[in-house]
Amino acid sequence: MLIAAVVLAGCGAKKQAVSDQPSEVSQEPEEPAWHTCLIQGARAVVYTETDKISAAVTMQTVRDSMIVITVMPMLGIEMARLEATPMELTAIDKIHGQYAELTYAELNRKLTPSLNWDVLQQISTGELPLGEQKARMMYSFGDHTIEIVIDYTPRRLDVPVRIGNINKNRYTKVDVSRFL
Repeated sequence: MLIAAVVLAGCGAKKQAVSDQPSEVSQEPEEPAWHTCLIQGARAVVYTETDKISAAVTMQTVRDSMIVITVMPMLGIEMARLEATPMELTAIDKIHGQYAELTYAELNRKLTPSLNWDVLQQISTGELPLGEQKARMMYSFGDHTIEIVIDYTPRRLDVPVRIGNINKNRYTKVDVSRFL
């Protein structure tokens, strides 16, 4: 359930920046001033119909390329991991020795509201919501509704991140529905 929550954390979290400054007619969007982003020790709480699950989360991002989110519910032991690229997601359950791969299109056939790379990247870099240290999201997957609250720790920009893909040969591939 927790891996599903992390995988789906971006759902419904898309926000627009609102400025008090008058806007210019031909304003070009600014490129982020960072290449890598690391957030360690963030706290994620997942509320389901029956449970409340809390865990420490580390989010490592290489802009427009790769995101690795690790979930460590106790004692700093990595229990689950999400590896994401702009094209696909891989969820790994280290405790049960299994993983699932899917595209955003496959995920969004069952998910409301949908998740895309841009929203996931904003969440994993603390750029959502703007100006706060907390994000709150809700999504539905079939008959289940989950609320996710993330308390961010300060992010570090342009620092080394460890994003190497995990060796999937150690795990059994399963359908993503087994993670829910």
